[in-house]
Amino acid sequence: HIQTERIEKMLKAGYIVVVAGFQGIDEGGHWEITALGRGGSDTSAVALAAVLQADRCEIYTDVDGVFTTDPRLVSDAALLEAITSEEMLELASLGAQVLHPRAVEIARNYAVPLVVRSSWSEAAGTVVLSPPLSIPRVIDKLETDRPVDAVLVDSNQARIALLRVPDRPGVAAVLFGHLARLNIDVDLILQSIHHSSYNLDAPAHGRTNDIAFTVPRADLEAARRATEAAAEELGCRASSEIVVDPAPAKVSIRGAGIIGRPGIAAQMFAALAQAGVNIQMISTSEIKISCLVAGEQAMAAAQSLCKHFGLTAPIYEELPVFSTQPMAVRGVALDRNQAQLAILQVPDRPGVAAQIFQRLASQGIAVDMIVQSQRGRTTNDIGFTVSRTQANSARLALEPLCQVMGCPEIIVDTTVAKLSLVGAGIVGTPGIAACMFETLARTGANIEMISTSEIKVSCIIGEIHGEKALRDVHCAFGLGSGVKVLVEGE
Repeated sequence: HIQTERIEKMLKAGYIVVVAGFQGIDEGGHWEITALGRGGSDTSAVALAAVLQADRCEIYTDVDGVFTTDPRLVSDAALLEAITSEEMLELASLGAQVLHPRAVEIARNYAVPLVVRSSWSEAAGTVVLSPPLSIPRVIDKLETDRPVDAVLVDSNQARIALLRVPDRPGVAAVLFGHLARLNIDVDLILQSIHHSSYNLDAPAHGRTNDIAFTVPRADLEAARRATEAAAEELGCRASSEIVVDPAPAKVSIRGAGIIGRPGIAAQMFAALAQAGVNIQMISTSEIKISCLVAGEQAMAAAQSLCKHFGLTAPIYEELPVFSTQPMAVRGVALDRNQAQLAILQVPDRPGVAAQIFQRLASQGIAVDMIVQSQRGRTTNDIGFTVSRTQANSARLALEPLCQVMGCPEIIVDTTVAKLSLVGAGIVGTPGIAACMFETLARTGANIEMISTSEIKVSCIIGEIHGEKALRDVHCAFGLGSGVKVLVEGE
């Protein structure tokens, strides 16, 4: 809680007030002063602006603003004049150091106009745009008031899963290239691991993955035919299997920074389990966690989530509209602080995901990407990513639970990186994912996991391909400025 009475009094008297940031009090109720940690100064400034209802908050740093990617890795990264708070949250969580995610969360939650500028020039910087407040918020609980602000239901979904596709570069590019040529807009995409892919004694050409995706129901038949054509081109039509669900529903919770709070995803999965709802697909982002469920269970799922998170009623999402933004993709980010874990042969029943992620949340371990295999017999494999520094802790936390569930093994891989596209115009712009996958195939990077949300497409690839893949994808989407960026200190 920020006591602003004296600050307001001095501001009204015409003084320029200098306030020390980077500090706060502990959560134990003892009023002990503590440091806020990395990004504490940004967070302090935005919090003060929210409480004071300032006209805007300007953050001064050593770069001219927010760029399309890290200018230290891609020399012609372009400066963005404006970016939405949702896009900025994704880029900040992926390692963009110009703003801390906590600062962006407060700006979004309290509609604080935010500008990022350079301390070394008069450049206008980047404006971070937040939506107007839809519901009142408690001002003395800046980071704890209502972490989930909406439950969303989208019934205009159809799901296709292509099972047992070869585990090699270019497979996703072929599949989504066929869909893009038919102008089919794809929503959720998950490429999931399968335990056969972790048989290191098997030849690489014998390993397989599952790819599942959703499209608008009106496009289902065209998407199914495109998937069949892709399987033929890949030479796996006989060995693979195409599974179609014409009427699932996507149920989501929304709130700034929810994936960075370890308990929120676990609470969502537990609420769905209490309603007897089984999860088919999971999608995560900084502002939304989505689960694909059986269409007939959508209402029960939404009601259970509303009750759990203290919301009155779900919001029914409208049909997607094709994007008119000149830049559907606003940025590309490479996160090299990722580790991939896979739990093999997990029982396929309601409540299992809740148990797994509640166990991790109890240890303070935040999970990023989450995927599960789509073969849907009696077991599935669940893959997820965590911070590399927490990989061993995650494995140790889950081993006792896995023994109880009868899961034979937990696989940990710390040699991966996450490459992500971010842009509010990704949904409604067919072909974005296909272009990314085709570029990665040309780079020679094998995609190990795929997860998407409305404004992000993320791929787990080998760390050795990370920097080249970043440069190639940035170039493929025409995000370069053509001018080398000078970074202070280089």
